[in-house]
Amino acid sequence: MLSEAAQETAQAIDTLFDAILQVPDDPRHRLYEAMRHAAIGGGKRLRPLLVRATGSLFSLPEESLVRVGCAVECIHVYSLIHDDLPAMDDDALRRGKPTVHIAFDEATAILAGDCLHDIAFEILSDERTHSEPFVRVELIRALALSSGPAGMAGGQMMDLEAERASFDLPTVTRLQQLKTGALIGYCVEAAAIMARVPPEGRTGLHGYARDLGLAFQIADDLLDVEGDEAAAGKALGKDAAAGKETFLSLLGVDRAREQAQMLVDQAKAHLRGFGEEADLLRAIADYVIERDR
Repeated sequence: MLSEAAQETAQAIDTLFDAILQVPDDPRHRLYEAMRHAAIGGGKRLRPLLVRATGSLFSLPEESLVRVGCAVECIHVYSLIHDDLPAMDDDALRRGKPTVHIAFDEATAILAGDCLHDIAFEILSDERTHSEPFVRVELIRALALSSGPAGMAGGQMMDLEAERASFDLPTVTRLQQLKTGALIGYCVEAAAIMARVPPEGRTGLHGYARDLGLAFQIADDLLDVEGDEAAAGKALGKDAAAGKETFLSLLGVDRAREQAQMLVDQAKAHLRGFGEEADLLRAIADYVIERDR
């Protein structure tokens, strides 16, 4: 079930990116080629899959879910492009391909990231995403909060500071809740917004997303020291080389693995109010700590 859903999601996202990022016959062509290089092909597409899986709880239209998933992926890919720049993590490989600033140049990479950020909100504001304007505004606001200084970008700033400071476990947890967890949380929240679920009815979904995001990051930390670079499609071992505190450095490998499993169990427990319609969300929770990339 998970493999089929993941493949369908990846294909749907690539198809939409292909339509949105048509290369113009003018001096902007290099910019579009850079965005296509980063956005099409490769990657787990976990975030769009989460949007679709949560949407299935409420029988939401497939086109709307794919469009919201693509908007989230725009934000995710832009963050990867900028993360890979020499001023940030200075990586040469991403998703098994040269990073954008290597394949093109730094200036083009910066603009490609900027434009994908903007395209995310262009997608959400379109009537094809949802017919109700108030729903579209809420989707836009929630994504802005999840990706800005109170979310992903704030976590990235904390991650940069981690190279110069010694963080304790609560601080590392907060860092990852922002850097990784905020966007994962949005994927679940977006489906609830589209389904017009009142805020008080989203508690279980919020708990699922919170625990899933932390389990995902612990699994990432484990892969960073135990994984295979060919399977991961990126350089590994960089956190330890930079002297950053991680869940692994603070907990140890065995305890970190136990903590990840506990978080996955908790995430699935938050779905106890749903039936088989939540099976894909449960499968995603198991996958995040079983994956090899």
